[in-house]
Amino acid sequence: MQTHSIAVIPGDGVGLEVMPEGRRVLDLIAGRHQAEFHCTEFDWSTEHYFRHGKMMPTDGVEQLRRFDAILLGAVGRPGVPDNVTLNGLLLPIRRAFDQYACVRPAKLYNGVTSPLAGKAGGSIDMVIVRENTEGEYAQAGGFVHRELPSEVAVQTSIFTRRGTERIIRFAFDLARRRGRKRLTSITKSNAQGYSMVLWDDTFAAVAKDYPGIETESLLVDAATLHFVRRPEDFDVVVASNLFGDILSDLSAAITGSLGLAPSANLDPSRKSPSMFEPVHGSAPDIQGKGIVNPLAMILSVAMMLDFLGLEEAGAAVEQAVAGVLEDGETLTPDLGGSAATADVTGAVIAKLTA
Repeated sequence: MQTHSIAVIPGDGVGLEVMPEGRRVLDLIAGRHQAEFHCTEFDWSTEHYFRHGKMMPTDGVEQLRRFDAILLGAVGRPGVPDNVTLNGLLLPIRRAFDQYACVRPAKLYNGVTSPLAGKAGGSIDMVIVRENTEGEYAQAGGFVHRELPSEVAVQTSIFTRRGTERIIRFAFDLARRRGRKRLTSITKSNAQGYSMVLWDDTFAAVAKDYPGIETESLLVDAATLHFVRRPEDFDVVVASNLFGDILSDLSAAITGSLGLAPSANLDPSRKSPSMFEPVHGSAPDIQGKGIVNPLAMILSVAMMLDFLGLEEAGAAVEQAVAGVLEDGETLTPDLGGSAATADVTGAVIAKLTA
């Protein structure tokens, strides 16, 4: 029997609503796949920020270090600047645990309608691999003459050969492991003549080690166009921190809903815990209404199970989600239905126990 310790951070907004649904599925898996999950919940959130002046305790990272994985619901709320929430919790965790590979799958499931005309279920099935610890989100820079008319802000992107090579190599390995035929690199080297030239050079060098994988390099602006024009042509996409962040939201939109978008922040070396979270954020506009889609959280649980070596359980959870979507009977409003959050989870559990 596998035993795993899981740090649970529900966070804010709908994170407090989807996390219990993810744990319902995790509890069921434990009983059916010879696994034990010892979950410890942390109340780190904007409420913690209002009480203590910080999103998590000073030793928060050290508290998390002993766990096998982290489940995060969402963070953020009106009245707290997003840079406070991002730099107070998410980015410190990603950096401290060297979670350099952010993996965001985007699949058009049967039963889900894409906003793009004529796209059938299964026709869009891509994975965005986002560099997660440096690049445009490195937080290198500062202010001069703060809050004066002459104020200057300097924001510097940090691209290293090591950081660029390892995320590109991770993406090639993922493409090979998943039986994918193409890897697309996202660049902007026509305008960013240093960081993205390094990215392009590294991509070309690493590609020589993977002769069986077809490669494509697209400027990020062209990529947004082609995500809409020919999304079925994309298999695995590798991008910098900023570009991957933007494109993964677009990929979620064209596959039906941000409520179906899971993600994994991985330390592939497994020296530190990896973190799994839905992409959708805290969604304060629907908080407390009981209508948030729990499937992104449940699919994030599936990704965690797969990473922890419970591949069969992870596949079973995704198949159950796919079955609920194909049936089309128990869907939340973002997918055109009227079901409550808990009812959708109940439908997933019914599939898992059928």
